Amino acid sequence: MESLRSFFAQPVIRRILFIALVVLLLYSLRHMLNLLLLLFLVTFVMGRLQSFLTKQINRLFPISPIVVNCILYVVLVSSLVYGLINYVPKLVNQLIDIANNIKTFLSSPQNGEIAKIAADAFEKVDYQKYLGDAVDYVMKLGNWLEIIILVILLSFFFLLESRKIILFTEKFDDSKIGWIYREFRYFGGKFLSSFGKVIEVQLMIAVFNTILTILGLWILGFPYLFALTIMVFLLSLIPVAGVVISFIPIGIIGYQIGGFPMVFWVVVMILVIHALETYFLNPRLYSHKTKLPMFYTFFILIFAQHYMGIWGLIIGIPIFMFLLDVLQVGQSEKDDGKSQLSGHKGHVSE
Repeated sequence: MESLRSFFAQPVIRRILFIALVVLLLYSLRHMLNLLLLLFLVTFVMGRLQSFLTKQINRLFPISPIVVNCILYVVLVSSLVYGLINYVPKLVNQLIDIANNIKTFLSSPQNGEIAKIAADAFEKVDYQKYLGDAVDYVMKLGNWLEIIILVILLSFFFLLESRKIILFTEKFDDSKIGWIYREFRYFGGKFLSSFGKVIEVQLMIAVFNTILTILGLWILGFPYLFALTIMVFLLSLIPVAGVVISFIPIGIIGYQIGGFPMVFWVVVMILVIHALETYFLNPRLYSHKTKLPMFYTFFILIFAQHYMGIWGLIIGIPIFMFLLDVLQVGQSEKDDGKSQLSGHKGHVSE
């Protein structure tokens, strides 16, 4: 009995046991995945926004984080209500028009070989499945409204009483399940420093891409700008692949309104935006540690989409980065340089 107790007292065994418990817990809560992921994203973003605004306003005059938090959520709820009343019907109508235009283009014999190539490309990415998933999400708008309301309430109260929650949670450190709390604190810190940071960067890049893309489409005279704004933003949350997926409907609309010259300018616009993101924005937002080869990116996205659906395309890369952080896998170019240098030194010493 004593040997069994000492076996489970080992830090490595406890860490493995904790991970197994977390996996089982997440599997049992898989039907609440939308609520849990959305709750984390909203709480994380609103918390960062609250701390940023509090610091900036405190330079002018003192203000409580609670006041900033209340103002932010009033603005959030007001914006959601205003958007649901005024823009959701417009968004649905524009999405239906875009879908009808794409179907007309693909089935039109006048477009010949171009329509055939586009249709083949759509079949390869299994667009009907994604379109079906999107329609299902829209049809479940009532369920989503319930989830959104719960997320807003829970995230609001969490940020409102964050200090009390932290102090209360720390009491578990001296309890009989203190080892579970310490593992939770360790993995929670890793999760926020890796997963949360990558999600934050993805959101910033998505906003950057969306603003520049919609500005370019407006200059080119594209219709359906509101629906395209939502589409580009959501697809920009998908690393690398989102740019390719969003180009297909934009390219088809461009061909319909301006032929090959319009498609050419759309390609130029996307290449310029992608270059700005790659050479200007990414080096300032991503650390060396978060850089992944393109093969790994697509490989992870394929597996994440298979197991988690649409959510997997958004959180697959952040989860992989979290695992790398836990496993202490270094990716920085400096580390690679050091290892190569040490290898050369080893050869010299030999």
